[in-house]
Amino acid sequence: MDLAAERVSVRFGGLMANEDVSLAVAPGEVLGLIGPNGAGKTTLVNILSGFQRPHGGRVRLAGRDMTGLKPAAFAQAGIVRTFQAVRLFPRLTVAENVEVGLVARGMRRTAARREALAMLADLELQHCADLLASALSYGEERRVGLTRALALEPRFLLLDEPAAGLASAEAEKLKRSINAIRDRCGCGILVIEHNMALVMSLCDRVHVLDGGRTIAAGLPDEIRADPAVRTAYLGSTAA
Repeated sequence: MDLAAERVSVRFGGLMANEDVSLAVAPGEVLGLIGPNGAGKTTLVNILSGFQRPHGGRVRLAGRDMTGLKPAAFAQAGIVRTFQAVRLFPRLTVAENVEVGLVARGMRRTAARREALAMLADLELQHCADLLASALSYGEERRVGLTRALALEPRFLLLDEPAAGLASAEAEKLKRSINAIRDRCGCGILVIEHNMALVMSLCDRVHVLDGGRTIAAGLPDEIRADPAVRTAYLGSTAA
């Protein structure tokens, strides 16, 4: 039932953005994807969500070959991704922003309202339900974006730097929200993130890219202690 990249490679001109990278996310797992800027992380997520076709290798979902399919086919199969720009509907309330996705799934408006409020409560956002999205703090906006993604019933959720720009208290709320999403729907979650405190406390496993290649993969403690990772990314003072 995994979402897997199998020896994928992508070349942009003379630059290898990904080279022979294999990675798999299991249902109910949070996998961290880390590496320095330009390591190929977003390209790999683009491959896993259909926005980039690999020049080599395959993408599989529960054994089904998804390679070359359009992003809409990935979304229909339950692969949902977020981007760094949240783009909520500013003139709708928070609850209405979530209801849009539920109604699009075929849910009646009254049922969608109940479900949206329950989802917001799970992610500690019930106090925002009747606020306009334009009135949210930056951290709240990012967590509402996660709630809206949850409304699409993901089998796998791919998050591109969800904690970017967040203070430590907001990042902690975000971590609780991601765990709540996993508990609520049992989906696998892949997180690109530079906040190492968040990655090491949130993720079950961590995959590390550098220069488009995998340099390490394992448990957070193994990654923290890996000399190649410390040299390439974490730095000698990493806790």
